Amino acid sequence: MTLPRWMLPLVAVAALLALAVLALTMGSTPVAWHEAVAALALPWGGAPTADMAQAIVRDLRLPRVLLALLVGATLAMVGGLLQTATRNDLADPFLFGLSSGASVGAVAVLAWAGDSLGPWTLPLASFAGAMVAAAAVLLLVRRTVGQGPAQTVLAGLSVSFLFGAVTHAMVFAGDQRAAHAVVFWSMGGLGLARWDNLWLALAGMLVVAVFVARRHRALDALLAGDDTAHSLGLAPERLRVQVFVVSAVAAACCVALTGVIGFVGLMVPHLARRFMGPLHAAFVPFAALLGAALLLVSDLLARTALGAQELPVGIVTAGLGAVFVMLWLRRATVR
Repeated sequence: MTLPRWMLPLVAVAALLALAVLALTMGSTPVAWHEAVAALALPWGGAPTADMAQAIVRDLRLPRVLLALLVGATLAMVGGLLQTATRNDLADPFLFGLSSGASVGAVAVLAWAGDSLGPWTLPLASFAGAMVAAAAVLLLVRRTVGQGPAQTVLAGLSVSFLFGAVTHAMVFAGDQRAAHAVVFWSMGGLGLARWDNLWLALAGMLVVAVFVARRHRALDALLAGDDTAHSLGLAPERLRVQVFVVSAVAAACCVALTGVIGFVGLMVPHLARRFMGPLHAAFVPFAALLGAALLLVSDLLARTALGAQELPVGIVTAGLGAVFVMLWLRRATVR
C-alpha cells in the first residue's frame, strides 16, 4: 500500500517524535519512557532537583536531541539547495571548503589557544574558519572566467584541499596532546549540546528555511536550466551566489557546534525528491524531516554501539552515506 504524498510529512513527524522519546531514554544510564515523559512534564525553572532521571533528560539528553534535529534538518536542506544550484547530484554542504575552514579554526584553538573565550572558543573559531573558507570560494569564483556550477565545485574543492593542508600542518606543528581532540572533533559529534548554544543551530536552520520560503519558485526555475531561468527574468548566477552564501552561513552554524558530519546533505535530498518530487516547496521541508530523523538515529547508534564509550556520530553517517552512494551508483548502472 502506497501512502498519499500529503501523508508522508505527517508520518515523518510522528516518527520523529517516537525517535526523540527513544533518544531520551537510551544511553549509558537507561531511563524508562514514562520517567522521561514525567521529567519533561514537571515545571521548569524551579529549584534544582535531586532526581537523576530528570537531570539526565533535561540537562543532557534533551539539548542533544534538539541539536540533532536542528543540525540534521539544516544539513539536509543545504544539501538540496546546493545540488540544485550546482546541478551536481553529489553536491554536499562540505564539498565547498566549509569543513576544512572550520577545521583550521578548531585546530587553532585546540592546539594553541585553549579556552581563552570560555566554552564559546571552539564554536566561534570553527564558525570563523568556515566563513573564511566560504569567502575564499566566492572570491575565487568571482575572478573565474565563465562562472557556472562546474567552476563553483572546482573552487570549493581547491579551497577544501588548501585548508586541509593547513589543518594537517597545524596539527603536525602544534601540541601533539591536542591531536586526539582534533581527530574526535573532525569526525563530528553532538557532545557540545547545551541550552545556551542551541540558538546558533536554530539560527542556521531558520536562515535556510526563510530563503526557501521566499525563493522556492526561482529555485524551481533553475532546475529547467539557465536559459529558461533567464527567460523568466531571473539571474541564475546571482541566485547561485545567494544559495552559496545562505548555505555557507547555515552550514557554518552547524559545524561550529558539531564538527564535520558528512553525507547527511548528500543522501537525504535524493530520498526526499524520490517521495515528494523535485519542486522545492515540497521536497525541502520533507528533506528537513528526514535529515533530522537520520541524524537522531545516527546519534542513537553512536551513543549505544560501544556501550559506555561514545562513537563519533560522523563515523555512523559516513558509513550510511557510503552504502547509500554504492546503492545509488548500482541503480544508475542498472538503468
